[in-house]
Amino acid sequence: MDNRLQHAPIGVLDVSSDGIITDVNRVARSLIDTADDAVDAPLAEVFPRSVEDSLLIAFEGESVTDTSFEEYYPDLERWLDVSVVSAGDGGVVYVQDVTDRRRYKQSLERLEQERKRTAVIEDVLSEILAELVGATSREEIAETICRELGETELYEFAWVGERDLGSDDLVIRAVAGESGETFAAVRDALADDTVTTPEERAVESGCVQTAQPLADSSQVPESVRIAGFADGVQSALAIPLLYGSSVHGVVGVYASGTEAFSDRECTSFETLGDVAGFAVTAVRNRNLLLSDTVAEITFEIGDDSVLTTLSQALDSKLELKGVVPEGDDTLLCFVSVEDADVEDIGDVTSDTDGIDESRVVRKSEDGGTVEITVQGPTPLLAISSLGGTVRRANFDSGSGRIVVEFPPDGDVRRIAETISREHDVTFVAKEERERSVTTAREFQDDVNDRLTDRQKTVLQTAYLADYFESPRGSTAEEVAASLGITGSTLLYHLRAGQRKLLDAYLDGNTQPSKDH
Repeated sequence: MDNRLQHAPIGVLDVSSDGIITDVNRVARSLIDTADDAVDAPLAEVFPRSVEDSLLIAFEGESVTDTSFEEYYPDLERWLDVSVVSAGDGGVVYVQDVTDRRRYKQSLERLEQERKRTAVIEDVLSEILAELVGATSREEIAETICRELGETELYEFAWVGERDLGSDDLVIRAVAGESGETFAAVRDALADDTVTTPEERAVESGCVQTAQPLADSSQVPESVRIAGFADGVQSALAIPLLYGSSVHGVVGVYASGTEAFSDRECTSFETLGDVAGFAVTAVRNRNLLLSDTVAEITFEIGDDSVLTTLSQALDSKLELKGVVPEGDDTLLCFVSVEDADVEDIGDVTSDTDGIDESRVVRKSEDGGTVEITVQGPTPLLAISSLGGTVRRANFDSGSGRIVVEFPPDGDVRRIAETISREHDVTFVAKEERERSVTTAREFQDDVNDRLTDRQKTVLQTAYLADYFESPRGSTAEEVAASLGITGSTLLYHLRAGQRKLLDAYLDGNTQPSKDH
């Protein structure tokens, strides 16, 4: 080997026709991690092996075969670019390390594949979300999700489980796709109290759970891992169906790839879980709104509840006038106070767990009205998220009673059990009550269709805060502060909402202004 090749920036090996190394330069020794005694040694013993063994094949014939290739060498953990050039009675092997370039190319390919996959997934999720908006039952919601996910080529199968109200169990509502033995193993694991599935963990935590590769995840029951290996299922994703602080159920999605769910996909699926949770709640609320009969449930409230604690601290009677949801776990509660000085409300609520803020709306000789911001899990929030409407709520010196309306379906008993189990409340009575359809009801439905959600919230908050009274119980700035918006934004929504109310009331033929 001449001096130029000895000092070349690439690896060079001189090899005889029978595969014996006759010379090797310094760069080659470094690249193939060989000792100085490589000369006179067989090429097969010195040069690391690749899966294809293309280098050794080039020296197998009667003459050396000219060839070039890139191959991965596991022992070196490198990609090498190798060229063989015949020369006289042997050949010259040129070697370059192309690991960085190959990894960069693979990264680009992975990103492109992920981009294409994400685009397909987002299309699928968009179709699901569009269908969920018009869903009229929980069964339809579950079947829509399973059909769109389980019947796509992206995933092997999908299933939806709903939290069995009154217990911690998951009830299977729908499944779609080629589930093989894996879904059967998941179903059996749900009934086994000694193991916990990713879906059950998602319901408990309220967070998306992933298991990929499935076979290596200690968070997956062994029976599911074994079945998944046999079916070629290698990744699992569990998405909780959330609304506020309530978890209605879970979606389980299973795929064949070992890393089927990227961070971006998980974020998209979180959105699906939120929208599906909202859809379940909307269906329950719609059933209550359209039903001519309601189930009226009465609960006794224990002394651990926020408002019973407040009534005890004030040593007075409280009556809940109305609530306005504000965020996932926050309620604005408007409370009438009897036989107590409402000016003391700030001092009392500052020491009451669960109350973030309070203010006086109106003061009277024997009490007044106060606005209280309640945060965290409460019976009131649970009732709202489960599709109930609070009709009456009274609290007196550490005890309380709530009367709630629910749709008269088969879940009422289990809803009552869930609220009783998760909060300091006791079921007292259930009564079926007819609700007449009146002109006022029709008017409310019409107005409800005209108003945006934000306009409803602003109008309801301003009304309960006595903004429309004379003299006013709250200023525009105070109502705006309660909603976390500016005074000008509040007035804009008030004017828009009031215009729609007047349109509906004064002239049935008047169409609401489109720019409001």
